[in-house]
Amino acid sequence: MIKYIIRRKTPLAWLQLIKAKGRFFVALSGIAFADILILMQLGFQSALFDSNTRLHNLLKTDLILISPKAQNLGLINTFPRRRLFQAADLPEVASTSPLYVRLGIWKNPESKIDSSVIVIGFNPKSNPLNLPEVQRNLNLIKYPDKLLLDSFSSPKYQTTIAQVSQGKNISTELQGRKITISGLYEIGASFTSDASVITSDQNFLRIFSQQKPGQVNIGLITLRPGNNPSLVAAKLRSRLPDDVKVLTRQEFIDFERKYWETSTTIGFIFGLGVVMGFLVGVIIVYQILYSDVSEHMAEYATLKAIGYSDLYLLNVVFQEAIILAVIGYTPGFIISTGLYMLIRNATKLPLIMTLGVGINVLILTIVMCTISGVIAMQKLRSADPADIF
Repeated sequence: MIKYIIRRKTPLAWLQLIKAKGRFFVALSGIAFADILILMQLGFQSALFDSNTRLHNLLKTDLILISPKAQNLGLINTFPRRRLFQAADLPEVASTSPLYVRLGIWKNPESKIDSSVIVIGFNPKSNPLNLPEVQRNLNLIKYPDKLLLDSFSSPKYQTTIAQVSQGKNISTELQGRKITISGLYEIGASFTSDASVITSDQNFLRIFSQQKPGQVNIGLITLRPGNNPSLVAAKLRSRLPDDVKVLTRQEFIDFERKYWETSTTIGFIFGLGVVMGFLVGVIIVYQILYSDVSEHMAEYATLKAIGYSDLYLLNVVFQEAIILAVIGYTPGFIISTGLYMLIRNATKLPLIMTLGVGINVLILTIVMCTISGVIAMQKLRSADPADIF
């Protein structure tokens, strides 16, 4: 009968798994749970990086100047504006412009509770953001104390956003100064703050009156066509004093990403969550496979007695691990995708299930179950026909 089963190529691994249906579904639930944990941690980690670099990606610039003391966009510090004038002397440079960015405190227009907000200021004549909504509303921010609000901000601002979208002006206080929200644009919330606003450079300096006009937070440098940003950046580094740092667009993005990845506990926590999910999965699958091997030791010993090698028997256990990995991954992926959507709608964070993340976690799940199978196989090696007969 056993030889008939093998000759007919019946999936022995599958038959053994479904024989104990309760244990089989417990195993699938455990793998699904581990996958959900891993996928959610990776999703939050990706949202952390993406949400905090969206402004960086929207800048219409080739090179960026920042203070060497800058830590991230919320703690950007300042440097002398004359460095932009010095950079403009290079023949490769087409134009330069300052960008003002600071983390401010404003009264939530709805609850009147103080909240943090990213304030962005620039000269309306040289819009540095690749946002159509900002371009259409440039005339609004030219007026004193007029601001634009991110319509993808935290849901707690939805009433304000709805009123502004209907053409109403909403007044509140920012840094103790009365301001008016007159228009909208779209970027999205981040881990730095739950909202952002845009205004003119003049309004920015009125709001943050302690910041001198000669001190800027970010310098934007546009090059003439045909110039290599990396080469020009190296040239500027050799010419400008050490009170300013020269970065390419990608280096500016990496600068922000590195801060959240290595300088904050939140990046470490998400990474630790992935490791914990992996270990949980390894332990769960190992327990299931070990129990399965222990329960069928007599059958394995019989197969060895009639001539089947250890390699064949080990392959059966390995197949069980792969089956558990693939089937257990499916509900974990589906549930995680739904949670991504739910959290994205609730927080406006860019929590998106990408094909790359899905494939990587599937591979990780297979590795996880394979490791469990390898450990469980040690029990199988002790299957001795002499113990049965």
